[in-house]
Amino acid sequence: MMVHYLYSDTGAFSDHHEHGAHSDAYSFSFEGDWAGLLLLLLCIGVYVAAALTTHRHHRSWPLHRYLSWTAGILCVMLSVAGPLARSSHQSFQNHMLVHLLLGMLAPILIAYAKPVTLLLRAMPVPSARKLSRVLKSKAVHMIVHPWVAAIWNIGGMWLLYMTDLFHLMHQYRLLYAVIHFHLFAAGYLFTISILYIDLTSRRHSFRNRAITLILAAAGHSILSKAIYAYPPVGVPREAAEQGGMLMYYGGGAVELVLMFALCAHWFKSVSPSPRSKKVLHRSGIS
Repeated sequence: MMVHYLYSDTGAFSDHHEHGAHSDAYSFSFEGDWAGLLLLLLCIGVYVAAALTTHRHHRSWPLHRYLSWTAGILCVMLSVAGPLARSSHQSFQNHMLVHLLLGMLAPILIAYAKPVTLLLRAMPVPSARKLSRVLKSKAVHMIVHPWVAAIWNIGGMWLLYMTDLFHLMHQYRLLYAVIHFHLFAAGYLFTISILYIDLTSRRHSFRNRAITLILAAAGHSILSKAIYAYPPVGVPREAAEQGGMLMYYGGGAVELVLMFALCAHWFKSVSPSPRSKKVLHRSGIS
């Protein structure tokens, strides 16, 4: 079933379907709110249960990872169900807020929760070894390479906003779901390719990751300016200007967090450990 939405002059979508598509879409959204809430509770419950069951054989799971996972899942749920998700069909500015939550903030929060590490801890040893071999495969190496992840992430955004794909996304529910899944998945892969928080298949140099992050941030910034100057199909100029500004400043803030985290991880990796400092001091080197 096709559901046609177009932005009106006020920046809101207007319905052009003949058979009550507007009310059908909104009833679908309200049903999705309940499903989203249940999925939110399920994701949090499974994570907490997995962390608690591993206490017997491993160190206790830190509280900040529980909080990070919960906040990340909440960002995802706000983006796909509830008032903000529904209003994103009418307001381009709210759509861009969903873009920031789902594609940038949620991936960072979930990455800091270390879900892959927790999964390996919770799985039986034979299954964990099989998964570990998969994570070390060449295919996974390629997917989480910083350059490849950046192309999937930033390139996908350019394709969405600079072609008719954005307009088509609001006509087909399946396409809408696929694009939003890609937005989160690409953001998550990009985050873990830059920040080695969780287990990773292969580590790349700090210089490589820093250059990739800077270029990706530049691509994101240029795209926001392109949206400001050349609105996507069906989006009035005023709405595009507001959305482009939100994308520019909001995205820039998240990218600054990524840059700070990357530099902090690098500094920690090159700094001597407390034990090493004691050895150096006793030997008279420092």
